[in-house]
Amino acid sequence: GMLYGKILRSPYAHARIRRIDASRALAVPGVKAVVTGADMPPVKPGTIAPQGELEIDMYYLSKLILAQGKVLFHGHPVAAVAATSPEIAAYALGLIDVEYEPLEPVLDVEKAMEPTAPLLHDDLFTRSLGGVSEKPSNIALHLQMERGNVEEGFAQADVVLERTYRTQMVHQGYLEPEAETAWVQPDGRIIVWCNSQGMFAHRTQLSILFNIPPSRIKVIPTEVGGAFGGKIYVRVSPICLLLSQKTGRPVQIVLTREEVLRATGPGSPLVAHIKVGARRDGQITAIQAKFIYDSGAFPGGPVAGGVLSALAPYKTLHMRVDGYDVVTNKPRVAAYRAPGATASCFAMEALMDEVAEALGMDPIDFRLRNAVEEGDPMPNGLTWGRIGLKAMLERARRSPAWTEPLTGPYRGRGMALGFWRGGTNTSSCHITVNADGSVNVTVGSVDLSSTRTGIAQMVAECLGIPFEQVRIVVGDTDTVAHTDNSGGSRITYSMSAAVYQASQDLLGKMKVRAAGMLGVPPEQVEYRDGRFFVSDIPDKFKTFPEVCYASTRGGGALQGFGSNGRLKMAPAFSLHIADVEVDPETGKVRILRYTTFQDVGRAINPTLIEGQMQGGAVQGIGWALTEEYVFDEKGVLRNASLLDYRMPVALDLPMIDCEIIEVPASDGPFGVRGVGEAPIVPPAGALANAIYRATGVRFYRLPMSPERVFWALREAGRNGPRGQ
Repeated sequence: GMLYGKILRSPYAHARIRRIDASRALAVPGVKAVVTGADMPPVKPGTIAPQGELEIDMYYLSKLILAQGKVLFHGHPVAAVAATSPEIAAYALGLIDVEYEPLEPVLDVEKAMEPTAPLLHDDLFTRSLGGVSEKPSNIALHLQMERGNVEEGFAQADVVLERTYRTQMVHQGYLEPEAETAWVQPDGRIIVWCNSQGMFAHRTQLSILFNIPPSRIKVIPTEVGGAFGGKIYVRVSPICLLLSQKTGRPVQIVLTREEVLRATGPGSPLVAHIKVGARRDGQITAIQAKFIYDSGAFPGGPVAGGVLSALAPYKTLHMRVDGYDVVTNKPRVAAYRAPGATASCFAMEALMDEVAEALGMDPIDFRLRNAVEEGDPMPNGLTWGRIGLKAMLERARRSPAWTEPLTGPYRGRGMALGFWRGGTNTSSCHITVNADGSVNVTVGSVDLSSTRTGIAQMVAECLGIPFEQVRIVVGDTDTVAHTDNSGGSRITYSMSAAVYQASQDLLGKMKVRAAGMLGVPPEQVEYRDGRFFVSDIPDKFKTFPEVCYASTRGGGALQGFGSNGRLKMAPAFSLHIADVEVDPETGKVRILRYTTFQDVGRAINPTLIEGQMQGGAVQGIGWALTEEYVFDEKGVLRNASLLDYRMPVALDLPMIDCEIIEVPASDGPFGVRGVGEAPIVPPAGALANAIYRATGVRFYRLPMSPERVFWALREAGRNGPRGQ
């Protein structure tokens, strides 16, 4: 009895909704319900729910799901239809009459900050260290970090450079569009099948949005065909739930690719103004920066993570940084693999390359001179734990990727650093034994990148049993303990502690069971190499399968439980080296060689780690060379298809080499670090620096597309090299 939902979207980037009339749509045979923003329950402003790296006030999330009073970007959901077929639902959308009052769209993030700019939200006030502003503004947040005295630092410098960088809005490009189903059952209980990175956060958000106790909502995570941070907060399932409430039947909505690009959360663009001073010996004396993040229609951009990532690799006594979260009439941004860091590190790494050149220093030597170490202060005032930045720089300096000559016209080599702080939060798992000696491990983390394999390896290691004897099951919100989102490069890291706890819990119970079988007190039982044996009598033992078998024959079931949420941060650094060749006739950049270096802490599964390093590099290459949202003057996205939104494909890429560095993290049972996000951070900076060495032209704007490179070379040929 499932129904199919379709969403009516705004044709304007900014407009008031004067009237919605759905009577003609409801008269269509097969149409069972229509919902609008008026059907969304009220949510109190300032209500925050767990969402991951980019939080959004649930008050604004409600307005993002279905427009209420105003539409704030082209494609903003205005109404939705449930019908007996997708075709009927799509037809009915055209019969919903909406009267709009168009307003001037705000598209430029710096103009949005001006006091005279049209306001998107009458109830948005700037938060800063000084408190909350008295007048509404398009600036949601002003973040400040300061250390020392930057004026004094610049006075000590022999070289001072100041530049402005701009990046564009880009999409995560996951293969599977959002596809979700909700069913409000006769007793009021709700089942949701979600295409999400976190079932518990999904449940909490639905609970707050609809004022329903979490215990009345069961969320079942489906296999996710890509996410990269873009599927953290709810968007589709609340509309399914509303339609199901009206019809009493399950409702499914599957977005089209155009809808995904036009109206789901892309990565945040950035305008960065950066000034760096350094002495002749290469020591950085001061860094001053202003990072302006465009969050789209609702506040909550990646300001904190982006600012921290740009400054993280470098020691400096004098620093002043201002970060801004600004709203515009564009799709509200979402997390995208190290959110905020790719853009900010492009700017910082490109400028650091210029500073090194001005000093006559090798780019890696310059970074080694200023690299942070364990015990140094972080930009946010915390202290660095064990990190592998210098070890990684030393490895790269000796690598053939850096030392082998690169010859030929319009060829160049560049490098850049990347960083991601890594997530911790809560991870939980249950381990149960089977009669044949195998174990089932139920986890609460959605598998986005074969994390199940790494978890199985850790369980096998902890229990001393073959890998093949471990089966990983992703539970739902009714069957497993709370686990936070799969994101932030945290799953393998935080799950390692939960796995270790659960394994020790299980082995402790099995020792008690084995003691009864061996006729000795539990404290005399030891476990090693798959055997429970009596201390000092190794020949008196029971095997792991024997104890498992006994537990299923009347001895009482055995289960181990582990949950961890108190790990220290395990930050990860990366470094990329790119060789390029630029075609001066077309502006096309061809990557000749690409090498990634990364401190992974402890390589649990090197093959999967290399896959993460390569995948992140590919997405960063797309960000650097081809990908961007193209809006017209009315705020309409003009390239909402994978034909016109140009992601790199295999033919655009070389083989990507991986160099794994292992400097164990300060916390956790195995010294693991998350690996998923750091590799997307350096590509734009590395490629910008390589293109400069190939052409003599500096680029201060992404993407460095063939057209942009072509005209920059033409301009340089007429007037001499200059930045673009």
